[in-house]
Amino acid sequence: MEKKLGNVLSGMYNGAPEGDKVTFIHLFGIQYADMIKENNLSIKKIIEYSSIKSSFATEVNKGVKLAKYVKVKN
Repeated sequence: MEKKLGNVLSGMYNGAPEGDKVTFIHLFGIQYADMIKENNLSIKKIIEYSSIKSSFATEVNKGVKLAKYVKVKN
């Protein structure tokens, strides 16, 4: 499951408009927070599979924490 989410994260990051890449990492964390928490998935592993910088694990974690306070607009 971490590999699948890594691919999703990679797609979101690479497809993000210039200047919004970190925002899209936060958005990923928000959108997939429940799945990450319920399945006790490793954010570090997800980042490894995504092939983005390992330092972005902090940004995914911020998104996961924000998820209980925000809703994604469609």
